[in-house]
Amino acid sequence: MSAATPTKARKKTPMSTEHKAALAKGREEGRIVRQYLEALESTKPRRGRKRTPDSIRKRLATIEAALPESEPLNRLHLVEEKQRLEAELAHSDDVVDLAALEKSFIKVARQYGERKGISYSAWRTVGVSASVLQQAKIPRSRG
Repeated sequence: MSAATPTKARKKTPMSTEHKAALAKGREEGRIVRQYLEALESTKPRRGRKRTPDSIRKRLATIEAALPESEPLNRLHLVEEKQRLEAELAHSDDVVDLAALEKSFIKVARQYGERKGISYSAWRTVGVSASVLQQAKIPRSRG
């Protein structure tokens, strides 16, 4: 027969207002950094000729014409390309205000990076320019 020892329920202490504010600040800084990095990624130059809405529409018309007589495997690839092009066309009018995101990033990047232990070289590796890091007062080396 096993005797179960009663465990004391730990009393939960309420979170302080300062702690709640620090958590909210951290979430906000994280959101700003994420939005800026996503905008950098989405506006990064791609190799090859830049696609325009007109060139996408032309390719879609070509795919539509080729679909009925294509072999099943080729049809699969054409349908996939068509879906990607339609999604790209739907988002071609989306405009990213990179300047506003950059301004917000500059305000929070140093504190965020220090708190999370992010180095200058890590910021550079993910595409943040040296001038933006300089404006954010992120040093090249820790010391």
